[in-house]
Amino acid sequence: MKEGLFITLEGGEGVGKSTNLAYIKHLIESQGGTVITTREPGGTPFAENIRQLLLENRDESISETTELLMMFAARAQHLRHVIQPALEKGYWVLCDRFTDATYAYQGGGRGMDMNMIKWLEAKVQGSIRPDLTLLLDAPIKVGMERASKRGKLDRFELEKLTFFEKVRATYLLRAEQNPQIIKIINAAQPLTQVQEEISLVIQALLRK
Repeated sequence: MKEGLFITLEGGEGVGKSTNLAYIKHLIESQGGTVITTREPGGTPFAENIRQLLLENRDESISETTELLMMFAARAQHLRHVIQPALEKGYWVLCDRFTDATYAYQGGGRGMDMNMIKWLEAKVQGSIRPDLTLLLDAPIKVGMERASKRGKLDRFELEKLTFFEKVRATYLLRAEQNPQIIKIINAAQPLTQVQEEISLVIQALLRK
């Protein structure tokens, strides 16, 4: 079994990232890999506190710049205390969202300057980038219908459909620009078919 790699799952609301994260963990562990699963924003106690601040609904609006900087502040903690140490030990790291989400949500959805995001990415992450990103893609209405069944919606989930259309378009553009790393999975299919697609990608990675 080769040394661990950094795999991220991306996509909008209700596309099944949590379910499929567990599935990928099982696939890799069945081949003898040691797997760490984590998420963004979050992953450490301090970063989880930032996550709560970002997601909870409040009377005071959060500026786009504040939101962006909080995302990278949480990411800096996450990288230092979870992701980087795990990779150095040869573990596989599976992360529910990473910097592609920042490009999609803050860049696409909020309209933030992509060059600013790119600059922060370089400063905070150094050379650390995902080895593989699985983009779980589904029409916005399909994802939001699924998300609405999970309970109370968070601050992001309450955004208008136009926001999520911009998020999805940005994700798909990044996949087009980075086809060697970002693989699109049709998440509108039944779960068994989604996981068949995922398995093909992961098995190909394991064989390399």
